[in-house]
Amino acid sequence: MSTDDTTPSIDDAEFDAAELRALRERVAELEESVAESGDDDDDKKMTIIATQGSFDMAYPPLILASTAAAFDWDVVVFHTFWGLDILHEEKSTELKLSAVGNPNMPVPNAVAAIPGMDAMATRMMRKKIDENGTATIEELIELSLEQGVDLQACQMTIELMDYDEDDFYDGVTTGVGAATALQHMAESDVQLLV
Repeated sequence: MSTDDTTPSIDDAEFDAAELRALRERVAELEESVAESGDDDDDKKMTIIATQGSFDMAYPPLILASTAAAFDWDVVVFHTFWGLDILHEEKSTELKLSAVGNPNMPVPNAVAAIPGMDAMATRMMRKKIDENGTATIEELIELSLEQGVDLQACQMTIELMDYDEDDFYDGVTTGVGAATALQHMAESDVQLLV
């Protein structure tokens, strides 16, 4: 503590009413600015790139997207290559679970490679999903779209696979390129490749 008598204390200081009003206005502006920047933390963005179209790989992007959207996140799922089959109305009902090379399958690859094993594994998984009351792929697509998830179909892949834009579920965004997906990814808090 200084013993210098020339430093005025707060009690000794005389405030001009205009200066005090300006100071209070500035404090209010700063408080508002801090409050607004705190709101930005709630405006999360997520981009998921879905590249795989097997039965078991259709679930992760749809579950993550619909869950994030339930928390009011801005969510885009960009479907490309085999991931595009998830959004294809006909193909999405025919997705298969691959038994070969799946480390969680309780059979060796030599057995999993026997013809019909993929169909059997898919039937078993569909039965388990039904018994558990888990949403179907179609239900998750519908839920995601209802919650505002932007399910995007890669235009290049649509052309490569010779699909028609009418083949996709209503509400799916078609005609989207990689540049658009990259732009959303650059602005996102969370980016996932599935």
